[in-house]
Amino acid sequence: MKPLDKLVSLYGQNSKHSNYQILPRKLAEILGDNAVDVLSRFERERLNFILENVVIAGKSVLDIGGNTGFFTFEALEAGARSVHHFEGNSEHSDFVNTAALALGCSDRVEVTNAYYEFAEGDDRKYDVVFLLNVLHHLGDDFGGGKATVEDAKLEMAHCLNSMAAVTECLVFQLGFCWKGDRNSLMFPGGTKNELIDFVAKSTEGYWAIDKVGVPVRSNDGEISYEFVDESNSSRDDSMGEFLNRPLFILRRR
Repeated sequence: MKPLDKLVSLYGQNSKHSNYQILPRKLAEILGDNAVDVLSRFERERLNFILENVVIAGKSVLDIGGNTGFFTFEALEAGARSVHHFEGNSEHSDFVNTAALALGCSDRVEVTNAYYEFAEGDDRKYDVVFLLNVLHHLGDDFGGGKATVEDAKLEMAHCLNSMAAVTECLVFQLGFCWKGDRNSLMFPGGTKNELIDFVAKSTEGYWAIDKVGVPVRSNDGEISYEFVDESNSSRDDSMGEFLNRPLFILRRR
């Protein structure tokens, strides 16, 4: 199978997290915009906020739960020295390896087909870590079983704080529902402030919240991430659950 055909085939493999990311810009140019069916989760808008607030050029990056590599390849495009891509789904990992060859950047991408073991620690250090919408899947996609939502939240906080030994800058996002189950709410009110308070209190002594971005819809319907304030901190059910998740830039204390 030709590399480009293989990419299309791998991207379409059915899994819980398939079609979860749009294609990185350079790969979309090679494959064509209509090569794969994609359900966007506002990757480009989140990336813009990240690049406006985190220096990526010349940095080493760890992308945990990197899926099909949008943030991995866009970090390289932004000048990252290297990216270590961790992904437990074998088809997604194979996709990233194949894409790296197609894009001519395989010397700067390391792919590990495994779920990141937070509890085991990591002797390697990175300048920036992406941990985007991973931890609420603890006990489902990775990690041991937990009896209650509160037990799971305590373990999520432990995972989050363990990353302070790995990086000085953590780009973080978390869902409202444990394991994606809408009947297992981690934050009863489902509000941005509840989630922000959880991160602030559970990481005290490890992380300082540098920036928090939240999605805002303009009059023409465009989405952008802006700094959280009183005008945009309320929950907006019309935007759906994903667009109520804050995006954190955390700096190690």
